Amino acid sequence: MPETPVRGKSEMNANIKGRVALVTGASAGIGRATALAFGDEGAKVIVAARRSEQGEETVDLIHRRGGTAAFVRADISKAADVEAMVKRAVEIYGRLDIACNNAGVAGPHLVFTADFPEQEWDNVIGTNLKGVWLCLKYEIRQMLTQKSGAIVNVSSVAGLNGGWFNSAYYASKHGVIGLTKASAVEYAKDGIRINAVCPGTIRTQMAEQTMFKKKDGVSAIRQAALHPIGRIGAEEEVAAAVVWLCSDAASFVVGHAMVVDGGFLSRSGPVVVEGIDPQTLA
Repeated sequence: MPETPVRGKSEMNANIKGRVALVTGASAGIGRATALAFGDEGAKVIVAARRSEQGEETVDLIHRRGGTAAFVRADISKAADVEAMVKRAVEIYGRLDIACNNAGVAGPHLVFTADFPEQEWDNVIGTNLKGVWLCLKYEIRQMLTQKSGAIVNVSSVAGLNGGWFNSAYYASKHGVIGLTKASAVEYAKDGIRINAVCPGTIRTQMAEQTMFKKKDGVSAIRQAALHPIGRIGAEEEVAAAVVWLCSDAASFVVGHAMVVDGGFLSRSGPVVVEGIDPQTLA
């Protein structure tokens, strides 16, 4: 199985130097990688997350790489937190040019729809879908005063297909794409571009906790096998797509759900991996 690449400081030349970029869920995973990538490109980064210690760690990493960043604690499922988060970003840096709405939760794994606990359903939808809507609500209001802005919502390949064991997650990520397309149409004329990214399996802390628990390694092999590229994705690869969508290079890209999945959604037919029972890869 090919190794997932580990990348250092970004060198994209995305032409976003000096712009103010807000990233939610930036305490780890794709959110942290995206915050670092924005910082590498010269943006002033607002690192937003529920976990203060880890969020401050992200800020410190950006500073060590020569970037500019500040931490704002926020729970995106709460309207007051989101409103205060955007207000604080403007207080610190004077405006808001870019937002990546990444924060999300996985919910319970391996639970069928009829057995899904209502409280867990509300938690997943409340964070992954309502939370993104709340972020859009207040980010767009600020960007309208500036007559410009770029927003990327983090969905998933689970927002474009179906699957087993976690209907709330699939429903929330489908909803993010619908919300992205609707809001993109509404505000394109106002100079605000709204898009989404749909990652395949990415080796993040969340994935480690849900998909890669099997000690025999079969789960990791299964995930890699489902991607024709032959490996699991890296956080930095999704971050690079987000940065591009927010850059001037993507100035005519509106309402797009960009797939970053190593060919996952293009695959058809059975998966065959030498030495592995095909039933474990179904």
